[in-house]
Amino acid sequence: MTGAFITGCAGLQLGTDEVAFLREAQPWGLILFARNVGTPEQIKALTGHFRDIVGRADAPVLIDQEGGRVQRMRPPNWRKYPPGRAYAELYSRDAVAGLRATRLVYRLLAQDLHEVGVNVDCVPVLDVPQPGSHDIIGDRAYGMTPEQVALLGRAAAQGLMDGGVLPVIKHIPGHGRAFADSHLELPVVDASRDELERVDFAPFAALADIPMAMTAHVVYTALDPDNCCTLSSRVIDDVIRRGIGFDGLIMSDDLSMKALKGTFRERGMRAIAAGCDVLLHCNGDMAEMVEVAAAAGTLAGQAERRAARALSFLRAPDEYDLAAAEMVLEGLTGPVS
Repeated sequence: MTGAFITGCAGLQLGTDEVAFLREAQPWGLILFARNVGTPEQIKALTGHFRDIVGRADAPVLIDQEGGRVQRMRPPNWRKYPPGRAYAELYSRDAVAGLRATRLVYRLLAQDLHEVGVNVDCVPVLDVPQPGSHDIIGDRAYGMTPEQVALLGRAAAQGLMDGGVLPVIKHIPGHGRAFADSHLELPVVDASRDELERVDFAPFAALADIPMAMTAHVVYTALDPDNCCTLSSRVIDDVIRRGIGFDGLIMSDDLSMKALKGTFRERGMRAIAAGCDVLLHCNGDMAEMVEVAAAAGTLAGQAERRAARALSFLRAPDEYDLAAAEMVLEGLTGPVS
């Protein structure tokens, strides 16, 4: 039986205690961070070991490989990728070139991931920043309008899928208006529902067919003044499922972020009760991982259906023009390393 959670690990390879935990708890997926990244050979061994332990060849291995500030696999072993703003700036000068560049560069990025066994990238960021909002989104955004964010987000997602990697839209239903960093504290957004629907929710509605989404640890007072999205059945059911029309797999953002309070078992149980299909825990702390696994329970019912459907979108990478992709990347970042 598969556990309804995604876990991290502590280092470059799995320790004895981690192997025992993975074998018993059977998490749906594994997420990698910079502490888990050494060489291509090392990552390939790590992802292969994880899949051997859980006994699923297509088990999700996730990473946050956006480019810019958020890039776990970095030079000299991998290419340097630009933040979302670089595509936005090109799009503002030439929309067709901006869309082509986004799809091509994310196809190139997907190659890096696919070669080492990573099959899920937590991108595109569909948040729409607002004047004065916290810079936690900042240059990660694909623009300042929902229309542009949706178009470039679609191109990024398509590039990944062309390369055999699944995208995750984040942070649903929108983190761009937040005045705080949810890694450190709980953001509260006071905008009206009409304004949220017009701006924040619109890119997610436009990409509601993408197979996976990650929640925002954000309180929207117009929707649920007492609970952030991750812990709010009102937001997940009424806004994400019905309003936005997203029927894919919903994973929580990282349960170890300081926006959330309580024990990890409490956080996990509340997120599952609110409607998250899968819990995400990233920091590799074993005691916390055990609590999250207990809270998650087994992947079953609608959550199991959504998880299986998400993985059904995986396919072999398509052929593409590598030289053209590298030329476009060089135009955005400088010479390819």
